[in-house]
Amino acid sequence: MNRISLVLLVTLMAPAATAATCRDGKFEGTSYTVCDVVIGEDLRLFQNNPDGNTFRTFSAVNQQLAANGTRLGFAMNAGMYHGDRAPVGLLVIGGQELSPLVTQDGPGNFGLLPNGVFCVADQGFAVIESLAYKAAAPDCRYATQSGPMLVIDGALHPRFLPNSDSLNIRNGVGVTADGRGASFVISNAPVNFDGFARLFRDGLGLPNALYLDGSISRLYAPDIGRNDAGFPMGPIVGTVVTGG
Repeated sequence: MNRISLVLLVTLMAPAATAATCRDGKFEGTSYTVCDVVIGEDLRLFQNNPDGNTFRTFSAVNQQLAANGTRLGFAMNAGMYHGDRAPVGLLVIGGQELSPLVTQDGPGNFGLLPNGVFCVADQGFAVIESLAYKAAAPDCRYATQSGPMLVIDGALHPRFLPNSDSLNIRNGVGVTADGRGASFVISNAPVNFDGFARLFRDGLGLPNALYLDGSISRLYAPDIGRNDAGFPMGPIVGTVVTGG
């Protein structure tokens, strides 16, 4: 590894602080923004407001949180959704299952098995392959299903092609081996699945990672001046912090 590559790798692998921190870096020539969350932070999933309407935007989540004197620290889209913004697969919010687990194959990236679940539990974070999630039935306060898996116990998804010309802006989440940290990543330039997965495994050193979505991917990170616009979203993931 040359010195420039090493510097970029160290930048991406900078340790997380006590609050969610977002930073820009490069891996293999592609720019990424990485937001780190550690256990103990208030990480939640959002789908519907108290009236039952889908939030759809970061600003709508912030408007709801403001009533309690809180706001989003960072946020990004958290999985695939149907035309009505309902989640495609499993969604658990506050321990309540709003949408069931889907284990059969199907069209699109979600059906590119193995897919998986991102779980927020009292003891930490996990990215779990969907059939393993079904067998284990973990107690998740929040969970979202998407696909494909990017990294599975240190191995890349078997169907990824290094030279694939399927390039897109992509976002996903990876979890540390001890489950005490999670890194949410969005590419700032189009990248294929193989390159995106290697960012998690080789750039960030994360043994398990899950793809969240592609062309609709966007990030809310006010500490670095980021508030991406785009189509209305389905599930949203983000930290909740005190203050306006």
